[in-house]
This record gives sequence, C-alpha cells and structure tokens, in this order.
Amino acid sequence: MVDYEVTIFTGNRAYATTINNVFIKLVGTDGESNRTWAKGPLSYRFTVSCTKSIGKLVQIELDKQRFLVFPEDAWFPAKVEVNSPEGYTYTFPIYRWITDSEVHYFREGTALRVFEDKNPLGMYSREKELKQRAEDYRWKVYAEGMPHCIETEGPLSLPPEVRFSFTKFTQFAFTAAAGLTELKLEGLADCKEKWTEIEGIDRVFWCKETAMSEYVQEHWKEDAFFGYQYLNGVNPMLIGRCTTLPSNFPVTDGIVFLRGQSSLKEEIEKGNIFLVDYKLLDGVKTNTINGKKQYLMAPLVLLHKTPQNELMPIAIQLKQTPADDNPIFFPTDSEYDWLMAKIFVRSADFNLHQLNFHLLRTHLLAEVFAVSLLRNVPMVHPLYKLLIPHTRYTLQINVLARDLLISKTGIFTEFAASGGEGMIEILKGSLSSMTYSSLYIPDDIAERGLEAVPNFYYRDDGLRLWKFIHRFVQGVLSYYYKTDAEVEGDSELQKWISDIFVHGFLSQDCTGIPQSFTSVAEMVKFVTMVIFTCSAQHAAVNSGQYDYGGWMPNAPTSLQLPPPTKKRTTSEATMLETFPDINTTANGMAALWLLSKQSTDFVPLGYYPEEHFTEETPCKLIKELDGELKVLKTRIEVRNETLKVPYTYLKPEKVENSVAI
Repeated sequence: MVDYEVTIFTGNRAYATTINNVFIKLVGTDGESNRTWAKGPLSYRFTVSCTKSIGKLVQIELDKQRFLVFPEDAWFPAKVEVNSPEGYTYTFPIYRWITDSEVHYFREGTALRVFEDKNPLGMYSREKELKQRAEDYRWKVYAEGMPHCIETEGPLSLPPEVRFSFTKFTQFAFTAAAGLTELKLEGLADCKEKWTEIEGIDRVFWCKETAMSEYVQEHWKEDAFFGYQYLNGVNPMLIGRCTTLPSNFPVTDGIVFLRGQSSLKEEIEKGNIFLVDYKLLDGVKTNTINGKKQYLMAPLVLLHKTPQNELMPIAIQLKQTPADDNPIFFPTDSEYDWLMAKIFVRSADFNLHQLNFHLLRTHLLAEVFAVSLLRNVPMVHPLYKLLIPHTRYTLQINVLARDLLISKTGIFTEFAASGGEGMIEILKGSLSSMTYSSLYIPDDIAERGLEAVPNFYYRDDGLRLWKFIHRFVQGVLSYYYKTDAEVEGDSELQKWISDIFVHGFLSQDCTGIPQSFTSVAEMVKFVTMVIFTCSAQHAAVNSGQYDYGGWMPNAPTSLQLPPPTKKRTTSEATMLETFPDINTTANGMAALWLLSKQSTDFVPLGYYPEEHFTEETPCKLIKELDGELKVLKTRIEVRNETLKVPYTYLKPEKVENSVAI
C-alpha cells in the first residue's frame, strides 16, 4: 500500500465552508485512487491509500453530497495539496464555488499549453472543460455597433464562479438602497422642480462630501481648475496638443486673449496650445427628461499653457459648425457668458466620459476580454492563470450596469442628456473610431503630444504602472513561450484573440487590434494592455467620479435650456434654469456615489490571493511586481504632499485588480 497525504483548503470568504460530505479521487499517469471520503464536513486533512503508486498526478475529481438530513449547500474550495509517496507535493488550484453534487475535475497546477498537454486524460479533461464553458459563457448582441456581451437572464443566472461574493453583494445592495432612501426621505429623488438657488444643490448628499468634492465646490468656476481637470480629473483622455487650428474653429490672434506676449501662432509653434474636441457628440439625439427636451453640445475648447504652467481655457465654441448664432466665448466675456460656456463643456465631458472612456473602453472591453478567456482558455493554461484575477466580478457588475444604468428604465437612460437613442449613437461612434494605440498608454500619450506637459499626474503614474505591468507580463509569458512559433502554434491563445477581435471590435480592421498573434512581443503587448485596461485605466476614469461630480454644476448629467446664441444674454437666473431639475441632479449624484464606493473585499493591483501559479518563476515575478508597486506608492505619497490637489487615483493600493465597480 502507498499513501497520499491530502489537504483541502477552503477559501477565505463568507459562507465558503460546507456541511456536505466531500469526496475526492486522485488520477495519475499510472492509475487512479478510489473515491475517498474527506472524513466529515469540517476536517479536510486525510490520507488516500492505493495498492501501488498511480504515477505523476494529472488531476483530481471532487464532489460533495448531502450530509444526513442537511440540505445541499455551496462550497468554495481554494486548492488541494497532495504529498505523494515519492516525496513530491502536487497543488491543484480551484478557487470556485461548487453548488451541486456533480463531479468536478481540476488539473494539477503546472501550467500547460495545448500542444504540450500530451496525456490522453488531460487532453480529454481540457476538451470537456472548454465545451462546458462554451455553454456557460455565450455571446450576445446587446445593440448593433456595440461590443458583444455575455448572454444571461440576470446576475443570479451567471455561473457561480464569476458572481459577487456575499460581502460584495450585500455592500453593493446596501449602498444603492441607502443612497436612494436618503434622497427620498429628503424629497429630492422625485422632485421635478428647478433649482432656485445654487446653495440648495449642497443639500444633495451633504453628509457624503469628500475632501475633493468640497474642493470642487469651492473652485469649479475657476479657469485654472477647469483646465486642470483635463489632465488629472476623471477624463484625462481627450486633450491633445494643437498643431493646427481646425477649420471649423475660427480663432485668430485678434480675438483670443493670451496671458503673455506671444501671438496664438507663436504659442502653437512652441507647443503651448491644446485642443479638446467633442465631435463624437455632434448631431446626437438628446433625451427628454420630465417632459422637457434636453441639450447636449459638441464643443471645441482651446487651452493655453501659461508661463506658470497652468492650463487655461482661452476659447470655447459650443457647436461644431461656425455660425452667427454659435459665438466663440472667451474669458474676457461677461462672467455668466463665460461660465455658461464652461458649464456646457462640462456637461458634454460628463456624457462622453461616461459612455466612451468609462463604459466602453473599460467595462465593455473588460467583459469581452473575460468572456473570451472563459470560453477559449482552460484553467491549466498560463494565460488563464495570468488573467483570471483581472476578470473578478466584471461580468456581474456589467450585467447590473445594463439592468440599472443603461436599460430603458436605467438611471443613465432617464437622467442623462445622452440617455436612450443618443447613448447607442455615441457608443457606436466611439467604437468605430477607437484604435489599438489609444488603448496603449505610451502610444496614446505620444499621439496626443503630451509627453512633456507639466503637472500631468495621470500620465506620470500611468506610464510607471504600465512599465511595471509590462515587465511582469513579459517575464511570465516569456517563461512559458520561448519562441514566436510557440505563440503561433497555440490554438487556444489564437482563439482568445480572434474572439476579441470579432466580438469586441466587431472585426473592424481600422482599429488596429490584432486578429492573431505572430510573436511573443505582440502577445505581451496585448496582454499588458488588457491588464492595464482592467485595473489602472478603470481606476483612473472611475474612482474620482463622485469627487468631481458630487458638486453637480461641475458635471451636469444634462442641461435643459439651449446654449446662448448671443453674448450678454445670460445671468445667474439663466444658469439655474439651465441646470437639470432637482430629481435629475439627485439621481445622477446617487449613481456617482454608488459607482465610486469600493467594497471591503477590494483586491488591489499586484495582489494575487488566489494561487493559480505553482511554478517558482511566475510566483517570484508576482513578488517583484508587489515590491515595485510599493515603491511607486511611496513615490506618489511624497509627491502628493507638495500638491494643492493630490492625485491619488493611480496609487497602487487604490487601483482594483479588475473592473469590479
């Protein structure tokens, strides 16, 4: 007789244990053990005896059955370790819920690509796993022109392995319910009246102010803060250096005011002029809220970097086509002419940020990356082990977003200027104009001409995070893929990228997204982009939503009067009449509060509590990444001590590992 010492580890999460009986079978290259009881519902350290050695362990078979009269329950095993009589320790990563009494198969933890998985039993297990996953994770067309999503009837119909934990679910539900209850008790959620005084806006969520939202309330009118947000607010993705003035933005030296002695032409040549163009909003059909037509402009904004290194707006045109009833506004105009122009820009920025840079470029792409991974790549594959932590909760948060935010009765649909038909128009236009390079932060920064702009902390922190992630990904994938031929020959890897191209980017060659991988370098670049998008990029465009939108005048979800067609026709009363109604304001702010609230089971970037890798090299690289991120954290803290407005959204400990909120 030979003995195998088995230890089953239960995951560290709420309600992870089971009162059911657990059974295990060991399967090796030379045979298999009997199905063995794990000695009761609470004890998972035991011995499995065999008449002879069963060789190198390939997989385990795990199941649970009802214990006496107790009902069947859910169980979350983390991993199984087996000490063989030959003195070798085998690890079998699991990290998933088992909710039924079926037999589940788990492979030994050494990563194997499809062409090196030679054992017939392993090959069969691999094929069976992918066949089941293809059934569990089906593609669905949500709307023409948008990335495809997972087919599901709701969050509870998702496979248990991708659902929220009990902690995440209860905290998310409580935050949503508490915010809405507070607004209803205050009589704000259903009040369709206009604001009569700007001070009244402070009543909305007054007890949930953050240090940054208070700062925004104090400084939102200032030109310097208006410009600052293009670099370090929640949407640092639109601004670019202006090398030539657009033909539809007729700004000349004679009408623009520069804080200095140079002409506009000279400042453009020096690289001190910047442009923000909201052309994706042009012609979009706007919403009707409380029975009133809403307004959403497609502005052009010109900014100037001053000798003091401040980014100051110098000209705003609210519509794309020059016309007599489309004046260009300047800082030298009357107080409310200039302020109203900036308010229309901020509303445009809110809508484009939410749909393009937040929803599309992080949430929807992250879902495509995840569904393709789950459909095409088995647990034993190194790519699965590398990427699965970056898919945590993404599918459920996106299902909830489609149900609660962008459905026909969703908050965004009901209370944003671009809700409804306009939303789909913007998403389609944004996807059709998206490029691979715009998702690749080093190229994106270079293409926008922002390499040397001072005080651009999104760029500084983002590029450092990108470098660390790239070095980590390169180390891990180069350990498994020694040659370009191995990359080309991995059918599962190729199917993953092919599905992303087809279902995420709708087979559009113009995006530049690869349809297949031909080299290790190409694969490393793309996987780096995936991890950065699902972690750092999402944090950059998500975490500060309430900070910058908690004071509505800085980020109106909608505006209900058209912009002025002539100068000197605005006032404070005009501004208040233009702002969204009280209920629109309140519901919009409640959504931002919910979307900015992290749960306590938050997993930060670089932290991998689930040990999917068992080999020494990738485990060592994970530790090295953690060390680099700790150094970056200290560096950011030291810098922020000198800043009037600290930039914290890409601080590693605040960056979640996945799109989970």
